[in-house]
Amino acid sequence: MCGRYTLTVPGETVAEVFDLPSIPELSPRYNIAPTQEAPVIRVLAELPEELAEEGGGGAGERRCDALRWGLVPFWAKDPGIGNKMINARAETAHEKPAFRNSFAKRRCLVVTDGFYEWKKEEGGKQPYWIHRPDGKPFAFAGLWSRWDGGKDGELAEGEEPLETFTILTCDALPELREVHHRMPVILAREDQAAWLDPGNGDKDALAEMLRRPVGTGLELRRVSRRVNSPANDHPEVLREMTD
Repeated sequence: MCGRYTLTVPGETVAEVFDLPSIPELSPRYNIAPTQEAPVIRVLAELPEELAEEGGGGAGERRCDALRWGLVPFWAKDPGIGNKMINARAETAHEKPAFRNSFAKRRCLVVTDGFYEWKKEEGGKQPYWIHRPDGKPFAFAGLWSRWDGGKDGELAEGEEPLETFTILTCDALPELREVHHRMPVILAREDQAAWLDPGNGDKDALAEMLRRPVGTGLELRRVSRRVNSPANDHPEVLREMTD
């Protein structure tokens, strides 16, 4: 699974790596946790009025938006269901009721420069930060959803639509299995445009992208257990532990 990750690089780097039409305003995040807002990249066939007013990319263009981590299906009666929807299995997301609509029409890139997994060691679970050696950002395969009060419901007066996302996971690559048996799907750069295209309805091709995750060459750093608390969102959590 994926329960915490980082995004510490500046918006200029994200815009360059992911071909964004504008530079997003990003603050360094060292411990992104479920239910928090985090940046995702998506392409919208049509812009809701509130997004059209904000800018950040038009319809059909890549845009970077802050969504809440934990997908709430459009039909949900209670948005609290999102707390249990932080991950979706890549093998079955296309057929699960909670995710299949998003898999078909609402896919996104979850931007990151590293993620955490915990390994059982003497003295308790030890967190590891998994990242590229060059420090560049990469993308998890994600799904997003827009909740307007549920299938037959309505938003309360003054309440805004809720946009949320989940991270797809797959079997861990051999070099990462010593830490955890699952990992987030890291999309190859050449697959990202097709994944983002809301008009791409080729489910077989989309599923194939998820069966060839990138990950070779990732490095593991044994880091501070301070990352266990979401309240600790500062550089110290990435301090390498050598003892």
